[in-house]
Amino acid sequence: MWKPKERIRHALPRDEPPTQEEAARARLFSPLRLASGLELAERSWVPAMVPWRATEEGFVTANVLDWYGRFADGQPGALVVEATGIRDVPSGPLLRAGDDRFIPGLRELVRTVHARSAGRTRVFLQLIDFLRIRRRPSKERFLREFLAITGAHRRALADALGDERIGDAPEAEVRERLLSLDDERLEAVLDRRELEALRFGERERVTDVALPHIRDLPRSLPGLFAAAAARAREAGFDGVELHYAHAYTMASFLSALNTRDDGYGGERERRARLPLEVYAAVRDAVSARFTVGCRFLCDDVVEGGSRVDDAIFFALAFARAGMDFLSLSTGGKFEDAKQPKVGEAAYPYTGPSGYECMPTALSDAAGPFGRQIPKQARIRRAVREAGLETPVVVAGGICTFVQAEGILARGEGDLIGAARQTLADPDWFLKMRVGRGAEVRRCVYSNYCEGLDQRHRVVTCQLWDRVGIGEPGVVTVEGKRRLTAPRWG
Repeated sequence: MWKPKERIRHALPRDEPPTQEEAARARLFSPLRLASGLELAERSWVPAMVPWRATEEGFVTANVLDWYGRFADGQPGALVVEATGIRDVPSGPLLRAGDDRFIPGLRELVRTVHARSAGRTRVFLQLIDFLRIRRRPSKERFLREFLAITGAHRRALADALGDERIGDAPEAEVRERLLSLDDERLEAVLDRRELEALRFGERERVTDVALPHIRDLPRSLPGLFAAAAARAREAGFDGVELHYAHAYTMASFLSALNTRDDGYGGERERRARLPLEVYAAVRDAVSARFTVGCRFLCDDVVEGGSRVDDAIFFALAFARAGMDFLSLSTGGKFEDAKQPKVGEAAYPYTGPSGYECMPTALSDAAGPFGRQIPKQARIRRAVREAGLETPVVVAGGICTFVQAEGILARGEGDLIGAARQTLADPDWFLKMRVGRGAEVRRCVYSNYCEGLDQRHRVVTCQLWDRVGIGEPGVVTVEGKRRLTAPRWG
C-alpha cells in the first residue's frame, strides 16, 4: 500500500466505555426506523468486507456461515454481507446472486445471522458489478500473444529502429523486433492503453464504448441488479445495498472521469443517470417495503475524479429518489493503484486513494481515526438542509464509544460503520451496550487484514488468528490461522 511522506505513529484514541445505564441512554444504542418500515435496534453498522470464503462457483460455504454468524454474535444493528456479484460469471471465491441456484445458500446465511443475533441484527446483501481486469503479463507474453499489431505499430517501430522494411515484415518478425526495444523506445511505439495493459494488466473502463458490452451497460445493468435484489428478498434478507463505491462499474459511472457521450457521462446529472435507473429497477422489483440503499464515495481522491461537491449532488439525488439509507466510503480506485507484480492483478487499495480508504496507525498528521468524517458530515448536512431525512452511514477509523457517540451527537452521521474494529472484536458493540467496554479487543490499524485481502487469501485478524490453534472445534487455514475470532465468554 502507498504510504504518506509523514510517518507518525498514532496511539489509539482514548475511550471512556459507558456503564450499562449510560449505554441505555446513548444515541448509539437507540433504534432507527427506515423509510421502508424496517427498524434497526441500534445505530451500529458492520460494512461489507470480503472474506474469500465462498466456493469458486460463488456458493455459500460452512466457513461463510461461521464468518457472518460470528459477527452476528455481537448483535450489531445492521450487518452488510460482502460484495456479491449480480452476474452468473466466474469471479473466484466471492458470493454470487446471478442465478436462482444461489438462493438456498443465501437463505441459510440469513437464517444464521438472525438466529445467532437472537433476531436483533438486520442483514443486507451488497450487490456489485465489476468489469474485466487481467493480471499483469510478462513483457514477452504481452508482445508475442496479447498485443494486436497494427499499421501504427509498424510505422512507429520503423521510426524507432530507422528500418523502413518493418512496414512489410511478417508479424512474427515485428513482434520479435518489439521485444528487442528498451523501455524508452517501446513507449514511443505503444499507445497509453497498451502501455497500461503491459505494465498493469488490461482493464476495461465504462468509457470503452467501442466494445458492445460496455456500450450496452445502461441497458443490461438495471435488469441484472433488479433480478439479484429479487433473489435477495426471496432468500430473506432485510434489504440490499447497491455497491456504487470504489473501483467498480457503478462508481465509475458516477466518477468525474466518466466522459461517455451517450447521456450517461459528462455532467453530474448524466453520471447519476444509470445509478438512478438501476435503483428504480430494483425498487420496482422488490417494492417500497424492502430496504434499498447504496454505498458510494464521499471523495474519489484521484486526479480528475469526483469530490465532496459531487457526492453532495449524488446524495441529494439518491435521497430524493427514495433510497432508504446512504452509506459513505472513500477512494479505493484503480487510477492510482500500485503496479502489480507479473502474474498478479492491480489492486485498487494500493495507491493514495486506497490509503484514504484504509489509513493505518502509521500515518500523516491527520491520522487514521475519523479521517473522512468531516467530508461525510458535509454530505449529511446537505441532505438535512434539503429537508430530507435519509439516514447516512459514516465510517473510517471509528473504534471507540466516545468517537461514535460524538459523531451522532454532533449530527455528523446517523449510523456508525466500523469494519476493521468489528473484525478485531465482533462483540465490541455488545460489550459496550452491556457495560463491559473495557473488555473490547481494540484494532491496532496495521492493515494485516487488508494485506490478506490484497493477496486474495482468507481474511483474518492478527489479534486473534493464532489464538487457540489446535483446540477442539477451532477451524483453521492449514493449521496456521483460525478463521473466526474466539467466542466471548
